[in-house]
Amino acid sequence: MNLNLRNPLIFFDLETTGTSIIHDRIIEISMLKVDIDGDTESVTYLVNPTIPIPAESSMIHGIYDKDVEDKPPFGQIAKRVYDFLKGSDLAGFNIVKFDIPVLVEEFLRNNIDFDISKKKIVDAQKIFHLMEKRNLSAAYEFYCGQELKNAHSAEADTAATFEVLKAQVEKYNKQNVTDLRGNIIGKIANDMTVLNELTNYNLFDVAGRMVLNDDGSVIFNFGKYRGQPVLKVLKDEPQYYDWMMKGDFALDTKRKLTQLKVQSELGSK
Repeated sequence: MNLNLRNPLIFFDLETTGTSIIHDRIIEISMLKVDIDGDTESVTYLVNPTIPIPAESSMIHGIYDKDVEDKPPFGQIAKRVYDFLKGSDLAGFNIVKFDIPVLVEEFLRNNIDFDISKKKIVDAQKIFHLMEKRNLSAAYEFYCGQELKNAHSAEADTAATFEVLKAQVEKYNKQNVTDLRGNIIGKIANDMTVLNELTNYNLFDVAGRMVLNDDGSVIFNFGKYRGQPVLKVLKDEPQYYDWMMKGDFALDTKRKLTQLKVQSELGSK
């Protein structure tokens, strides 16, 4: 089936140094233009972000500092990217929440006003979530083959969740579970210890402000130090601990942060 287009439609995707719209930078941009007659044209640029790429990000997209050290910064290709996008609508996966804000930010840093108000924007992830629900009612119908009555009443929801979990264990028993990078992190089993490890395999504090990386080190999962080891940040910038302790963070997060800090200080004596 051909898409019914009034303007060329450009599918685009970004790889970045991280997930902060403000602080992180583009390291790769790929664009596929579909013309009204169905003809396609694609272009991809590797970009020097001018800041280090965290190892955690490189493990996801496979792009390391050495891969982009001789590539142009975004400012040098901004005009070419802008011209390629000119007159076209935009499409992608999760572009509304991330890719478009990051791209607009990069353009503005280089004094280019990329006005998206005149473009149609199509996000395939939005359509996916609209059409393939991921709530308890959808899970109950998918796994148990029944419609959930009285959804959002606590009694109905807890009973449905019980049935869903039993069906999940039966359906996926002994199947491998992979993370977003395709690494096997375990197997589904009718064992609550195993299921606990799978559903919380990298969680450090319950709010998810700190997580475990592949080496088992605790790293920040938010803000300007996302992806960086907590203990290194506290050592290099001790005031960050005070800022978090005074900030609007969960008590469990503050407790776990303090435990880390104390353990580190005791270990260094």
